[in-house]
Amino acid sequence: IKYNLLFERFLNPERKSMPDIDTDFDDEGRQKVIDYVVEKYGKNQVAQIITYGTMAAKSSIADVARVMDLPLQQSRALSSLVPERPGMNLKRLLNAPITKKEAKGDEKSLEEKEQLIPDDVEKIKKLREFYNGNDELAKVLHEAEKLEGSVRNTGIHASAIIIAPKDLTDLLPVATSKESTLWLTQIEGNTIEEAGVIKMDFLGLKTLSILKTCLTLIKQNHGVDISIDDVPLDDEKTYQLYKQADTNATFQFESAGMQKYLRELKPDKFGDLIAMNALYRPGPMSYIPDFILRKHGKQAVTYDLAEMQEYLEETYGITVYQEQVMLLSQKLAGFSKGQADILRKAMGKKDRKTLDKMKGDFISGATGKGHDAKILEKIWTDWEAFAQYAFNKSHSTCYAFVAYQTAYLKAHYPAEYMAAVLNHANSIDKITFFMEECKRMGLIVLGPDINESNYGFTVNEKGEIRFGFSGMKGVGENAVEEIVKERKHAGKFTNIFDVVKRVSTKAVSKKTLESLVYSGSFDCFTDMHRAQYFFQAPGDVLNLEKIVKFGSVFQNQAAGSANTLFGDLQMPEIAAPKLANCPPWQLIEKLDFEKEVTGMYMSGHPLDNFKFEMTHYNIHRIANFMEVKNALVDIKPPLNNFRLAGLVTDGQHRLTKTGKNYGVLYVEDFSGKADFFLFGEDYQKYANYLDKGTIVMIEGSFKTRYNSDQYEFKVSKLHLLDTVKFTQTK
Repeated sequence: IKYNLLFERFLNPERKSMPDIDTDFDDEGRQKVIDYVVEKYGKNQVAQIITYGTMAAKSSIADVARVMDLPLQQSRALSSLVPERPGMNLKRLLNAPITKKEAKGDEKSLEEKEQLIPDDVEKIKKLREFYNGNDELAKVLHEAEKLEGSVRNTGIHASAIIIAPKDLTDLLPVATSKESTLWLTQIEGNTIEEAGVIKMDFLGLKTLSILKTCLTLIKQNHGVDISIDDVPLDDEKTYQLYKQADTNATFQFESAGMQKYLRELKPDKFGDLIAMNALYRPGPMSYIPDFILRKHGKQAVTYDLAEMQEYLEETYGITVYQEQVMLLSQKLAGFSKGQADILRKAMGKKDRKTLDKMKGDFISGATGKGHDAKILEKIWTDWEAFAQYAFNKSHSTCYAFVAYQTAYLKAHYPAEYMAAVLNHANSIDKITFFMEECKRMGLIVLGPDINESNYGFTVNEKGEIRFGFSGMKGVGENAVEEIVKERKHAGKFTNIFDVVKRVSTKAVSKKTLESLVYSGSFDCFTDMHRAQYFFQAPGDVLNLEKIVKFGSVFQNQAAGSANTLFGDLQMPEIAAPKLANCPPWQLIEKLDFEKEVTGMYMSGHPLDNFKFEMTHYNIHRIANFMEVKNALVDIKPPLNNFRLAGLVTDGQHRLTKTGKNYGVLYVEDFSGKADFFLFGEDYQKYANYLDKGTIVMIEGSFKTRYNSDQYEFKVSKLHLLDTVKFTQTK
């Protein structure tokens, strides 16, 4: 009610179709809700929706080849000629014109529609040669062409649940699946509602899991119970975060483009966030500059009719939401709530027949209320142009509210919030990005520690984020459980010998200990450094072997004495072995082992020595470069030179189909990863730069591909980063 969210867009007497109900839950809560629905309505009235998988171009070739006993090698060779792009249609690949010149009439060529590159065109020509032949390969392709699009298998819709008013078998055919304890409908989701059942989407939203984890950490560390749905929506600290666009790791507002607009908008009320959430999408984005100017009084706010101010004032005279059109049609033309909803739906779907009919009703209804017909014509034309972009305010409000909650927690409990984000990051790339965000925020992120780490990321008493054991290679759940349990039971470990005496050797093996050493988990034991564990003095055994042997002997003796008649007698203490010393590892060696075990650098980064170059030579972050690269569908890229720098994590030397050499360079910096292709002379000139561990600066720009309007990044120069100070300083 407070935000003018309209129930009638969900359900009203004039609505013929069932409402579409999508609900987000945290990942754990989703299953609880499904269990509740089954319990409430009965197993015979609840089902998941079936999906039908069809044969795509490659799979139709593979299936036909298998049935026709074509050798696997030939089958794979044939399938590999279908370009690796989504939505490839075999019929088009075999019959459609390849180039623009060959296209006749309205038919689009493969070059235009599928935007194929020269390599792909070569493959298609080869495919057509086989297709036009008389051998087995031709037969396979002819049969595959016929079968493409046929149903191949069934699956289960990821989130949709059907609830029926009575036993499902009275309404529609059902099936069972090994993958689910619930029934499956045999009818797909787009037509299922005609059978008289209601479809709901129960979705798992990771942000809700982050909020839940964060609130648990706040309770643990500060003893504060926060009711997240009751946080004040006028909190100054939270709006300060939005004004400065410190929104990395918050919901919905973290892209670079959104951050740019937030700095200009300087939101100071919840309505601004709802509007930005609705406007920041292809189409309505063009309204954002006017929205910002009007908010700051730099552009006049005008209304076609004074009566429109009531509903357009909150968005500075710009129609942003579908709900505004609904309310204005009721106010200006006397539409019923049901009619307003039909108008909203017709505008969204560009239903010309319904719109033409409703236009007459709108003009006659509004002129009947004394409004000028010319102005009404303009309003209607504006609505029609805008309606395809108008957004559901209910959706935008809910998501802006969840976004605000994340920003509130980031502003007030930064360490706990970022620890929660890191726990749900799900990929090394994202963890690396969020750890960089922690550094930017001034939060200290510490590596794993045998005396502080738990399963996931936690916050210690000093407000520092501590890396968890989960996800470390060689450290299983049993090992983590054993370490944490023993630490809670008998306190912190004093040295490495104390560790192997107290934790079970079955749960914490030698391999686990190796991983813990590599990750720096034993750095708190200052009497030893990492290299020492793996040192073997001449004629002696490996230090780590000695440590493991000591722990094993100690535990066997302890178990043996406990099981004897003299169990209460004190057994003589076993002396810890002497460990030979050696020089510590160089930083790069330490970092390599850390990355091998944890997936990232913990003690530093190979680029740490190049902070000056990264800052002062107009070098872009790879994350920003990737954002531009991924947005090329929507925007024209900057054609000026791009400079990037990073560590070569991999370099591959490859051959094209025509036998020419080319290379692929995989580079990462503090913010992300990217790959770059080197062809022809560039490959000859820079092949040496493909060595793993090389630190490079890359210069290049986005250019259109040959015979295409698609953009790609072309490398123009490669430098070793340590030479840049001498070669680029003016």
